[in-house]
Amino acid sequence: MRERQGPRERQGPREQREAARGRRRVRARSATAVLLALASLGASAAAASATAAQASPPRSGVYAVEGYGTVLALRGATLRSYETTALSCLPGPTARATGRPGVYEVEDDDAHPTSTVRLTGRTGTLHDWGSAGDKRLRRLAHLPATCADGAGSTDALVSFDIFWQTFAENYPFFAQHGMDWQAVRDRYRPRVHADMTPDALFALLGEMVRPLRDAHISLERGDEQPTAWVRPGTVVPGPALDARVRELVERRDLRGTPLTPYANGRIGYADLPGGLGYLRISGFGGYDAADRSYPGQLRALDAALDGVFTKERTRRLRGLVLDLRVNGGGADALGLRLAGRLTNTPYTAYRKRTRATRPQPVPVTPAAGVPRFTGPVAVLTGGSTFSAGETATQALIERPARTVRIGEATQGVFSDVMERTLPNGLAFTLPNEEFLNRAGRSFDVTGIPPERATPIFTEEEFAHDRDSAFDAALRELGRG
Repeated sequence: MRERQGPRERQGPREQREAARGRRRVRARSATAVLLALASLGASAAAASATAAQASPPRSGVYAVEGYGTVLALRGATLRSYETTALSCLPGPTARATGRPGVYEVEDDDAHPTSTVRLTGRTGTLHDWGSAGDKRLRRLAHLPATCADGAGSTDALVSFDIFWQTFAENYPFFAQHGMDWQAVRDRYRPRVHADMTPDALFALLGEMVRPLRDAHISLERGDEQPTAWVRPGTVVPGPALDARVRELVERRDLRGTPLTPYANGRIGYADLPGGLGYLRISGFGGYDAADRSYPGQLRALDAALDGVFTKERTRRLRGLVLDLRVNGGGADALGLRLAGRLTNTPYTAYRKRTRATRPQPVPVTPAAGVPRFTGPVAVLTGGSTFSAGETATQALIERPARTVRIGEATQGVFSDVMERTLPNGLAFTLPNEEFLNRAGRSFDVTGIPPERATPIFTEEEFAHDRDSAFDAALRELGRG
């Protein structure tokens, strides 16, 4: 119930930091009006789906969310979550019945995501709206014994141990980074003492994880801007960079033609000479400022894509430039929705797993009842292509029609993000999932590489009024 996208880079212009915090909210997995629809499934899956709305939820039960360090406990009208490790159990959000059979809601944040839970007697699934795939639930006989300890001690040693253990159980990428996490513990734990201040512990924990330079790892205290890091040599996708790039694109690439804006300005489109099109997407969220729920974002995206992929335009387009070079991420499911407008054939986008779960195929389904473009696509990416911008890029790798990636490697952070709070009040996030390609490879840490390498928005490119990736895309699509 509490997985969400982490913040990005604390350093840099204020607008970059504010954009980072906004992206964190976009991908939050628990918030105001989180709906948890529970159905007892005693018959077939099809029958259960048809009768879920009328079914009464079980009066009690405890379920582990496998691979996510979370336990859900249902007691009558209340569904409570716990953040767990082998040595800890801390209370998370509590959901309460809404009056509709089997439907619960929790007020926790302002990002409005929704989750659906379906339970059999001993197993079940949890689906976070906006996420790709489902989470498996497994019935437990009772709450873990550590849950009896309540919120736990505020002793700094206790918080340190929970922090370290959470990474030890969930973080998949130590080997790729060449980090010995046990050695990190041996080095830093002797520096922790029982009465260490939260500020001092905050600084020490930052020292521990900073070398990973993982943009989905963050630390937060109070109302301060979260501290996070990015891959060396890359730039956080914020409003200033976005505006600078848009000015270059409209003036140089589009020869003074402004982009037609959609979805709160997060999407822009322009027709190009020679029957080509240019589609720029700066995030997979933030599409409707008035309705920040996932259904609201989905409606806004569909409306934007309806405006872009009209029947007449899809009939005459010979090729599409899809620009994801400055994309701060958001909801993976919105990237899959885009992919569904670019194929007539269902296919597997990627497979998703945690350290404790098997790879789960995530499909791309062709959009129904609307025009689709199935011609050549040139996808532009770079180090400022983050998170859901990367999963959208990965979802297009297996696209049946011709698709080529141009530019530089993406940031290298794909996972939904687990949010955790320590007993002393410090909060942190970490990724716990891998998104695998057909060969079983993850692009985390290194990012998805381009097939045609070009510079992306370097100072030299700006100084000489160049956009090498855009020009390469036109050449690629011009080959037919």
